[in-house]
Amino acid sequence: MSRKEKYYDFRAIGQAVKTARTKQGMTREQLAERLDVSVRYLANIENSGQIPSMRYFYTLVTMFNISVDEFFYPNAEPVKSTQRKRVDNLLSNLDDSELIIVESVIHGIAQSKKNSEK
Repeated sequence: MSRKEKYYDFRAIGQAVKTARTKQGMTREQLAERLDVSVRYLANIENSGQIPSMRYFYTLVTMFNISVDEFFYPNAEPVKSTQRKRVDNLLSNLDDSELIIVESVIHGIAQSKKNSEK
């Protein structure tokens, strides 16, 4: 890589992997075993910004529904953020009666936001 090429700092994606992993209740050791990599390798990805091989990068972002567009194109409007994908995934497991509750909560949040802007 020449000195003029921009180096991508992978730490933000590593932190997204760590956050998603912990939200799923998975330890680093469990993930390392599942991927057949060392715990140190994962720790370096999550904490130090080590860039994983394409194989592990793809596996991690698809396993945890991480939208990489928000990291690679921070000024672009993402189609769906990582958080939005996680919420969508959770919503897909609810039935209509449960979705009514979620919809009511969303309406309440929107109304509260609208009232606070006045």
